[in-house]
Amino acid sequence: MTERSKFQQNVIKNYYENRDQIALQRVQEIATELYLSTGKKRQQQWKYLRQHLLKLNVKEETIDHLVEKDDPELVAKLAQRLSQEQ
Repeated sequence: MTERSKFQQNVIKNYYENRDQIALQRVQEIATELYLSTGKKRQQQWKYLRQHLLKLNVKEETIDHLVEKDDPELVAKLAQRLSQEQ
């Protein structure tokens, strides 16, 4: 296997340094998608949301509550609170 270039190493390093911000941005984007989607697409967005909230170390109980309520406004409020913590 070939070695990574200096540029590639920096890209990988920056990704891991900013993982939380990337996950938080994705949560915010998914909140918007939840407002706009219905049916199967909405269910898929909840699945994506769960993955990104787990990356942000949000408790399972909180995630389950959000999914159960099916309210994008709650997700937006959580995203806002998470962004203030960072």
